[in-house]
Amino acid sequence: MKYLIVYAHPEPTSLSGYLKDRAVAALKAAGHEVVVSDLYSMKWKAVADEADFPTRDGGGPLNYEHESKRAFASGSQSPEVAEEQRRLLWADAVILHFPIWWYGMPAILKGWIDRVYAYGFAYGVGPHGGPNWGKRFGEGVLEGRRAMVAMMVGGRMAHYGPRGVNGAMDDILWPIQHGLLFYPGLTVVPPTVFYEVGRADAEAVEKMAWIYIDRLLSIQTTDPIPLREQNGGDYDDVQVLKTGIGGDVSGHALHQREPAYISNTWLGKSGDYTPRHVPPTSRDDE
Repeated sequence: MKYLIVYAHPEPTSLSGYLKDRAVAALKAAGHEVVVSDLYSMKWKAVADEADFPTRDGGGPLNYEHESKRAFASGSQSPEVAEEQRRLLWADAVILHFPIWWYGMPAILKGWIDRVYAYGFAYGVGPHGGPNWGKRFGEGVLEGRRAMVAMMVGGRMAHYGPRGVNGAMDDILWPIQHGLLFYPGLTVVPPTVFYEVGRADAEAVEKMAWIYIDRLLSIQTTDPIPLREQNGGDYDDVQVLKTGIGGDVSGHALHQREPAYISNTWLGKSGDYTPRHVPPTSRDDE
């Protein structure tokens, strides 16, 4: 398999960096191909602006969407943007590897999305009209590839549970998993999330590394999050979930087929749901 790891952490000797290095070594040892887009090392430009369009004549206000569409169609994008698009098309699996900062990804990674997800590449694809409003949410240019979030968290798992003060981890990850990965067609598997990383001892770190490696090696056979495809029949002609679908479910789980994937939540069945460095998920005992 071919893995693209999009990595965002400014310190190479951090836990994030260590887990990334261990994962790369293990994947290569298993015979896989790996490319790492190390955004800080690359000094990736995080700001989406006029400089992204070398051939723009500069006349009139900048409409980034329109310029993105023109540059992509004409092959005049910035070379670094075109290279990251090439890497996405090359990969069988795409991993977003980052620490959670202020309830989201580091700005440099969001800037990677803003610039690389060009109009005509990640959005604006397919016919727009009637019930099928473009190829998105399960369809698109990146269809057929798998994706996973690998995220390091300083707080305790309980803080991100259904009654935790930080809000449920599934809600925090929704814009990333559904909006950034599923939207352009990637098949999203449950995330690998490690908690209390600043307090992890050597034993916990080693366990994290092996769990991360195992998740990567098994990504092709892992049951994906059962997100509903926009054009799969569950939504009406204005892309609203049809009446009667979802039952009593509410929130983001409405947009998953049963059984919905819910991380870090006790489901009233046997299993070890104790908050610990290596978190359980709702599928640990299945």
